[in-house]
Amino acid sequence: MPMQPWFSDAKLGIFIHYGIYAVDGVPESWSFYTGKVTHEQYMKQLDGFTASKYDPSAWADLFARAGAKYAVLTARHHDGVALWDTAEGDLNAVRHTPAGRDLIAGYVDALREQDLKVGLYYSHSDWNHPDYASIRHPEPPNAEVSTNPYSHAEPGKEDPQAWARYIAYRDGQVRELVERFHPDLLWFDGEWERSEEQWGMRELSEQILAGNPDTVLNARMLSYGDYATPEQGVPLQAPDGSWELCLTVNDSWGYQHQDHHHKSVRQLVRYFTETIGMGGNLLLDVGPREDGTIPEEQIERLEGLGAWIAKHVDAVYGTVAGLPAGHHYGPSTLSANRRTLYLVFFDAPREAVSVRGLRNAVKRVTVLGADRELGHRVTGGLGEVPGVTWIDAPDAADVDEQATVLAVELDGELDLYRGTGRD
Repeated sequence: MPMQPWFSDAKLGIFIHYGIYAVDGVPESWSFYTGKVTHEQYMKQLDGFTASKYDPSAWADLFARAGAKYAVLTARHHDGVALWDTAEGDLNAVRHTPAGRDLIAGYVDALREQDLKVGLYYSHSDWNHPDYASIRHPEPPNAEVSTNPYSHAEPGKEDPQAWARYIAYRDGQVRELVERFHPDLLWFDGEWERSEEQWGMRELSEQILAGNPDTVLNARMLSYGDYATPEQGVPLQAPDGSWELCLTVNDSWGYQHQDHHHKSVRQLVRYFTETIGMGGNLLLDVGPREDGTIPEEQIERLEGLGAWIAKHVDAVYGTVAGLPAGHHYGPSTLSANRRTLYLVFFDAPREAVSVRGLRNAVKRVTVLGADRELGHRVTGGLGEVPGVTWIDAPDAADVDEQATVLAVELDGELDLYRGTGRD
């Protein structure tokens, strides 16, 4: 199935890790899996999960101000606690927390009111389900997976019937999400704990697409996924096809009260432009408190990124990946008609900046957001090897605090020289 066009031009999505783990501010699910806290301590957080100030309309408004085009909410993490009133299993926020209500429906409605695409995160694995640790991965990726009692049966104690019950539960919950909420994107996780055949990925994919053929699936559906999902660092080479960088605003996915290591707006602009310059989307994660409010530091970062995007909108939406490394020292994007280059500079340019290997003549260069025209010239060049295109540095008043963008209008579609030079 071809990739949905909306995804390729979305550029920015917001990831929301929201669940009972925000009560004590412990790592989501992993804290009991690895023994950082006891299982009893972890599950006691159910009693403190109130969602008392949960306002999905305020979330959606913030995401729109940030310049995002979609969002992804953790409908169920590895801890098995569903945020909707599922008929599959009993562990959910509606029946077992003071929140006492479906937390998915309002989110879905609020996003659609802002014309944002709806994403739901769902973990294949459920470390709380009684039938989950009933078989073993034929080739476990590491020793922890093969020995942890929350994820794998002890050797010789496998129970295929229990596993079949688990898959029916997993499929039933996914069916509910598709039928009730009609998500534009399903963001799966936890796939490393079993093989594609054990998960029944083909059957699950067919089930989802029968309910909504336009659903986008991430690569954690293994060979049935539509796009790659690297985490926490811009790849040095873009993955093949569509992709998305998952990045936290601080160091944590969910709310952790002790984590004040928030990235600056300038750093987020850098991550964002490096990602879209390589043809990917940025999925930027926030972790709401248990009451549903997003920490002020994270709101400030999203609004700061949104302000930069709004000023440089032409360089963001309706663009494709820009110049390969070596032609320009920084990220760049290219207009969809391939006739305008957008060069990003994190530091104030001095004297002049260069573009190498550009065969095109340059018609005009402006500072995006200031609409100031800059002088440009070409030096050198011999035969088929083009010279260097030099562009005058912008005035200090036109330099953006986060990152400056120069719009380079070309005489024709981008034509680059990639050779080794004259022998």
